[in-house]
Amino acid sequence: MARPRRPKKRERGDAAAGQLPLPGPPTTPVPPAATRVLPMQLRIGDRLVDETGEWDVVGHPYTANAGKNVHVRVRRVDQPDITQIRSWGAHERITVSRA
Repeated sequence: MARPRRPKKRERGDAAAGQLPLPGPPTTPVPPAATRVLPMQLRIGDRLVDETGEWDVVGHPYTANAGKNVHVRVRRVDQPDITQIRSWGAHERITVSRA
């Protein structure tokens, strides 16, 4: 004769399972002239500011790694002869100033 089936386990709520709530939007204030865009939405003339200084976008963005990484050519505002290629994940948002 077959054994009787085990009773089903009761489902627990997310709080009981120890799952943390999803993070909300960033709490850092964004200047009114700044816009948060995806890297593929960068335009020539956009300005980026980070810990290394202020940068001006001088080339169109392009993707690599099956569209998961975005690269764009930028130059320093105070030293126009210095250029770099910056890379971001395609899902990241960037704070820029548009003219």
